[in-house]
Amino acid sequence: MNGTLTLKGVSKNVTLKAIHEGTQTDPWGNEKMGFSLNTVINRKDFGLSWNAPIEAGGVMLGEEVKLNAEIQVVKPK
Repeated sequence: MNGTLTLKGVSKNVTLKAIHEGTQTDPWGNEKMGFSLNTVINRKDFGLSWNAPIEAGGVMLGEEVKLNAEIQVVKPK
């Protein structure tokens, strides 16, 4: 699934891996589908560059951010 993600006013095209988790009909006859979505972005691509050194060496934040979502959609009647 392709789309545009905007963080702090910076928009970038992203690709989400979408997995269809199943389809069910609820007690009222509505057909519902569940999906898992995930991707990895680099926070610096969106202008999120703050960081701080840590005493043991290295920095506090990594550059990669994993985005995961579980969504449910309802098929229109």
